Amino acid sequence: MNPSPWTKFTLLEVANSYWKTCALHTGVKLELFTVIGDEKIDVEAAARRIGGNTHGVETLLNALCAMDLLTKEKGLYANTEFSLRYLVKTSPDYTGFIIMHYHHLMDSWNRMSESVLTGKPCRQRPVTASETERESFLMGMFNLAMDLAPHFAREIDLSGRKRFLDFGGGPGTYAIHFCLENPGMTATVFDLPTTRVFAERTIARFGLTERIDFQEGSYVHDIVDFDKAYDVAWLSHNLHGENPEDAERVVAHAVSALKPGGLVFIHEFILNNDKTGPLFPALFSINMLLGTSGGRAYSEQELLTLLEKNGVVDVKRLDVKAAVTSGIVCGRVGAA
Repeated sequence: MNPSPWTKFTLLEVANSYWKTCALHTGVKLELFTVIGDEKIDVEAAARRIGGNTHGVETLLNALCAMDLLTKEKGLYANTEFSLRYLVKTSPDYTGFIIMHYHHLMDSWNRMSESVLTGKPCRQRPVTASETERESFLMGMFNLAMDLAPHFAREIDLSGRKRFLDFGGGPGTYAIHFCLENPGMTATVFDLPTTRVFAERTIARFGLTERIDFQEGSYVHDIVDFDKAYDVAWLSHNLHGENPEDAERVVAHAVSALKPGGLVFIHEFILNNDKTGPLFPALFSINMLLGTSGGRAYSEQELLTLLEKNGVVDVKRLDVKAAVTSGIVCGRVGAA
């Protein structure tokens, strides 16, 4: 629900909110923030650096100033401290990958009526997209996870656990931070072959190549014998891409990798049990309608039931706060 009643003004504000979105996306896509860097430059220099028309570039630069992402003084444009940190490619906190991932989703959102009427997706999945789109998706997931993984690794006690399976782990962000927090732990990132280069590069960046390996496979279609070798299975944001039958298959596959007493965690955008909120998971479920065959945001009860159907006991939702209404449910594999 909206925190305040709808008015005609708020209705129109939502209707045109994509204007700001598109201005931000275009600034990132054209690397305007990056070409400005820590300098103060005039519009001619900005246009020259991106190969753009002076009038067009000036119009966008002024709008980005109005959004408080740039400043303008005596005809010279500069990044704000915020933009220097998050929108300049050379910054370690660069967040442009996830912004570009959202940009690549926009066409499908514009065609939402097709999916609502047919129940079928109107865009391809990232695994079959172009290399640029795939990089934006995978490293965008890294952008988001970097805000959460260090916090989760501190809050969730995995002391004494030796082997961690990052199931569908993408670039391996969670494996990295749980290993950093637990020095005696090793990990495996299990994901598609196209993900390997991004995962290995990210793992090396954190100096964990000796402790984290990568295993190729599909968590839906490949039956891999993990030989019950793991103490922990971590499933972050992969079930929402699957229909209920495949989501159950994914959970079963992850549970089969665990020793008796092993822990399984599911991190998702979790709906309430009547699926009318919170707002972000409800909108995210539309995003899955547009891009998958049967994917959706799941309710808390649906996720707990998926665990219980696969022999997991002591299931519960963790009281761990996270951004954009994501949450974690977990449980323990019973004795053999």
